[in-house]
Amino acid sequence: MMTEENPVTENNNALLLKNQLCFPLYLCSKEITRKYTEVLNELDLTYTQYIVMMYFWEHGSSNVKEAGEILLLDPSTLTPVLKKLESKGFLSRGRSSEDERGLNVVLTEEGERLREKVRDIPGKMRELFGLSDEECAGLYKLVYKLLGNVAKCDKNEKEKSE
Repeated sequence: MMTEENPVTENNNALLLKNQLCFPLYLCSKEITRKYTEVLNELDLTYTQYIVMMYFWEHGSSNVKEAGEILLLDPSTLTPVLKKLESKGFLSRGRSSEDERGLNVVLTEEGERLREKVRDIPGKMRELFGLSDEECAGLYKLVYKLLGNVAKCDKNEKEKSE
């Protein structure tokens, strides 16, 4: 609300929600996750579990560290997800023979069967989004450019602090 004591000026226009890139990105992420959750609930999967399963459908097996790096999930988030997916029979975890500190994860046959159950989800979501193939490709490219820029910034900040 505008009052005489707090007028909107050029200096604080940058703080208006309508001028923020972060706000529509946040809303979009939240709403997309909500729509996925509606579909995934029928399969007793969370959105994060689904993302992790997509990683293992692509890679088949991996160590936990590598999966976390690619998925941008820290161990405190990834470990409980992997445990839950293992308890559902979709993944199998075991110590690395090369390094006992390392934990390897392998897709199971049950995990492979789950892939067939979710095969139509990406198409349903694309239809829901209502974007053309070109719009999807452009958005994908821009979002990954943004993520790359944030990662560079993080790397530069880390190097400065060392």
